[in-house]
Amino acid sequence: MRKSRPQKRICAPDPRYNDPLVTRFVNGLMYDGKKSTAFAIFYNSLEIVGKKVEEDGLEVWKRALNNVMPTVEVKARRVGGSTFQIPIEVPPARKIAVGIKWMIGYARKRNEKSMAARLASEIIAASKGEGASVKKKEDTHKMAEANKAFSHFKV
Repeated sequence: MRKSRPQKRICAPDPRYNDPLVTRFVNGLMYDGKKSTAFAIFYNSLEIVGKKVEEDGLEVWKRALNNVMPTVEVKARRVGGSTFQIPIEVPPARKIAVGIKWMIGYARKRNEKSMAARLASEIIAASKGEGASVKKKEDTHKMAEANKAFSHFKV
């Protein structure tokens, strides 16, 4: 029998907005343990977003993250020698984790000067429902929709 699952670690809220979700995002943004640099990048990008959109940067970021989080995804499952892509609902914790990962990943692939500018552009695009990270979510949903016939093979 397997051992019990480890407890979920709770993230400490960030210093400026007092929001644990911001800390999770910054942890995903961080390289080589440089947390203060990651916080600086994130806060600068929210300032850029605030200036460009003329709205609260944090609210725009939260809307963008909600637009990026997937509700269904496909999981590979072997049934009788062949592999099927089976659509499953995404648990809430994974929704957030995947949304953060996609947003940061596609921000890094943009070609603005600084990481703060790249992240700001990706946040603005995602809040409007466009951009690479939102496209990734839509592609994932399309794949799940296309494989809906295999949903009876639940994982």
